[in-house]
Parts: sequence; C-alpha cells; structure tokens
Amino acid sequence: MTRSGDGSDAEVPHLRSWIGRTRAGEDLVTRRILAEFSATFAPHLAPTGRGLAPPALHWCLAPETPPADALGPDGHAGKGDFLPPVPLPRRMWAGGEIETIDALRAGDAVRREETVRDVALKAGRSGRLCFVTVDHVITTGRGLAIRERQDIVYREAANRDGAGPDPTRGDAADYGTVWSIRATPTLLFRYSAMTFNGHRFHYDQPYATEIEGYADLVVHGPLQASLLLNLATVLLGRAPARFTYRGLTPLTANQVFRVCGRRDPDGRFTGVTLDAADRVCMRASTV
Repeated sequence: MTRSGDGSDAEVPHLRSWIGRTRAGEDLVTRRILAEFSATFAPHLAPTGRGLAPPALHWCLAPETPPADALGPDGHAGKGDFLPPVPLPRRMWAGGEIETIDALRAGDAVRREETVRDVALKAGRSGRLCFVTVDHVITTGRGLAIRERQDIVYREAANRDGAGPDPTRGDAADYGTVWSIRATPTLLFRYSAMTFNGHRFHYDQPYATEIEGYADLVVHGPLQASLLLNLATVLLGRAPARFTYRGLTPLTANQVFRVCGRRDPDGRFTGVTLDAADRVCMRASTV
C-alpha cells in the first residue's frame, strides 16, 4: 500500500508539476554588500581588480524575501509556492555548478531569474531523498554574467539511532594550499544575514540538535563553496569558467575546518573542506 504524504512514488507526478516554475529578483552590487562580504571572508578571498566583486558574491544578491508569516517551521519559505511541497522535513543545499561569463562589478544592477529544472525522489542509505534542481541566470547591464545549477536535497526526519552512510575521509597533506577557519556562530550568523537565509539550523542550536539531529549548528553549503571558489581563483590565477561542488557530510560549527586545494597537472583545480575529524564535507573541482 502506498502511504500518502511520505515522499512515495505516488506523489512524484504532483511534485514534478512544479518543473518549469520561475521567479525573478533584482538587486544592486553596493559598497555595503562588498564590505560585508570582505569582512566575513577576509583574508580568505581571491584578489580582484579595482571595482570587481570577489567570486561567490552572487549568492548574496536578490535573495528570496518571504514575509515572516510565510515561513515554514525550519525558517525557510513554506513549500508549495516556487519550490514543490516535498513531504520530507529536512532541507540542505547539496551542491551545484557555477559558470562565470562576466565578473560582477561595484554598482551593477543585477537580475536573477530562477527556474525549477527537475524534481526526483530517490532511496538512499539514510532513507528517502528528494532532489530539486533549480537553474539560476544572473545578468547585468552588460548581459549574461553567471549561469548556475543549484541542487537542493530534502531528507527524512533525523534518525535517532545514528545510522547513516560512513563519511569519506581526507588528508590535508594531499593538497598544496590549506586555509584553516574557525566555524564560529558569528561567522554563520553573518553569512545568514548577507544571504537573508532563515534556516534555523544555522543559528538555533537547540533546533539544529534536537529537531534536525545534527551535532551542532550547520555551516552553510554555499559558505563552504564560496571559500573553495575563492581558493580555486587564487590557485588558477583567474576565476574558473566552470566550478562544480558537492556536499558529502554536514559541516558543523564550533570547530576549526580546513579549505584545501591544489592545481592539478592538467591545470584544473581540486579541493575539499575537511572538518576537525578529517571528514570530507564538500568536494569541488573545475571543469
């Protein structure tokens, strides 16, 4: 018998009816957002030319701004409007790909257009999963600046017995450059504020541990990807045309994590974030 409301196959056609939905927003690359971004990430930023924005600033522009009474219990906008009403409670930014065509500049008027590309339910070792793929197109007055694929994953409620896939281990010694960063609650708060991200597991520790089942506050996926993209830019000497990243294990706060990267013999970048226990939390590369 198929159970209703549990993410079963019977709901797939309804959820997939969200494919093709769009929304758009506009913003400015202001001196304030540039200063906030630098204050949050420096000194772990790639050097830029005069007036150019650092890599990954686009995640701070034209964010979704739902009113307080439209939020779900996790602090995100309630499901069923732009994103489908996935009946799985835990959401995480799972990965994606960024194609940079033109660097953003101070003073740019930016337009972000988003489209739901795909919705897919799968079975994983930790239970049912639902992947939602969103395409982003960012333009300025000069034309196309960034194309991006964002992968969102929804998961079942926390498994209290601790079962789950074994984490992948890494060794910082395999990489030529390592940035060590303390994942303080202040770092997470600042990034949430810049991106208008209300997800409670980034700032509400009792919610993160008791409701979503994590060991501590959760470090944002795009925060890690921002650091990896800036490290790739440093090592390659330019912003990569295509940058892919994928989260493997949640990175939690109140520990020192490492952003590791190397330039491979073929000229490409390979990088990871490692937590204090040497678990690979995110893997990234250039194409």
